[in-house]
Formats: sequence, structure tokens, C-alpha cells
Amino acid sequence: MLVLGKAGSAGVGKGVLPVLRDDVVVATLRASTWKEAATAVVGDREWVLARRKRELTGRWAADPEDTARLRARQTSFWKGAWEADLEGTPVQAEVVSRWKGGHRYRVGGRVVAETGTTGGWSPRPTLTAEESLPLDHQVFLLWLALVMGRRDQAATTAAVTGGAVAGSS
Repeated sequence: MLVLGKAGSAGVGKGVLPVLRDDVVVATLRASTWKEAATAVVGDREWVLARRKRELTGRWAADPEDTARLRARQTSFWKGAWEADLEGTPVQAEVVSRWKGGHRYRVGGRVVAETGTTGGWSPRPTLTAEESLPLDHQVFLLWLALVMGRRDQAATTAAVTGGAVAGSS
């Protein structure tokens, strides 16, 4: 299982999130606080992860800017469904639980990965995946879980704030 660690922990630099497997750093992620963008380092390869129009994309840093080796887009807001393309492999994502969150990723009907969160006051995304899924793809799905979590948090905050403002007249 991959766990997105706390920034600056596990021997990585300040502002860098370690991607941990069994408490060992297997990749790093430098995620933007304000934009849906990040830089991931997996082995000796650097990935640029970003939102482009209605898609979240991933490309090698050496690729031209319009390249997308990895893609994901939300297909249903209400169902929380997503579709992804991981270097030519189509993947469907569905919500595991409305209460607990997380997504289940399927390739041809077979579950290849599932996201969740750690417990506690500051939950962090986790990813449990088949060994056949390349680490680069696992890190992309973990970043996708981070983006989805931030979107959910923003929607909850907006609903609470909007309700408080609407009810305060």
C-alpha cells in the first residue's frame, strides 16, 4: 500500500510529500497548494501533473507541454465516476463509499487499485494496487486521490459557509 506522507517527513525536503510503501520512500510529490498541479519523481523520472481544461494529465518533464501520457476526467459529478487512460490502458473509477470516500479502479472489470485515507485528524490518501500496475501509474492515481480529496473539502467548506451566510440574514 502506498501512503502519501506529511510534507517534509521521511527525509524529503520541505514542501515535498513522500510517497511511502512500508515506511520507505518510493517516490516524491511536490503538490501546488493553489492549483491542481504537482511534480512527481518516481525513480529517475520526473513527471509533470496538471489540470488541462477538464482533464488531469501527467507527462514526463522532458515531453512537450501538450503531451499527456496519463489522463483522468470526471464523467459523473453525482456518482463520483471518473475515466482514466494510463498510457493506453483505459481505467474506470467508481466511488467505494459515500461515507468513507475512496475510489475503486477497474481495468476491463477487474479491480486493479483502490484509494482510501489514513485515520486521524489529518487523513492522508492511500492507494492499494496490484503489483502489475506500474509505480508511475500508482503515483498518478495517488495524486488523483489528493486532488479529489481537496475538491471534496472545498465543496464541503463552500456548502457550510454558504449555509451559514444564507442563514445569517
